[in-house]
Amino acid sequence: MRPMGKLGSLMIAFVMLSSVALAQSLKFGGPVNVATPMRVSELYASPDKYVGKTIRVDGLVTAVCEDMGCWLAVKDGQTDQTVRFQAEHDGKIVFPLTLKGKGGSFQGEFIKIGANDHEAKEAAGEHAHADPKGAAFGSRYQIKITGAVVSDK
Repeated sequence: MRPMGKLGSLMIAFVMLSSVALAQSLKFGGPVNVATPMRVSELYASPDKYVGKTIRVDGLVTAVCEDMGCWLAVKDGQTDQTVRFQAEHDGKIVFPLTLKGKGGSFQGEFIKIGANDHEAKEAAGEHAHADPKGAAFGSRYQIKITGAVVSDK
């Protein structure tokens, strides 16, 4: 049997590290593939500019829906401002309470909450209770989540 060269050893090390990294993250929904993350402060400053756009926010989970796991709030480390990522109530994406305090990348469509969107209004009320600082913004805007990758550490 021929000994492995440096390239072979590096490839094995890379595969092993990739496997460890995958094992230490939780995935929800589809891929997170928007290249550049959005700052929460940018969303607060000009929200209507981003309505209808798919965005990514990298940050820390500050709150999770305690009833159905249908939403989570994220802050990006630049500010204490948070945004809410809302999942459909079809159960395809459910966030466990254990995500609170963990970091990750979250992606979805930034939307303005309509007057008749009762589910969003209910989520906004729960979010406001968990995070009063985000109440005003969260009652008008949220992100319809399409995918997330959260650190399991």
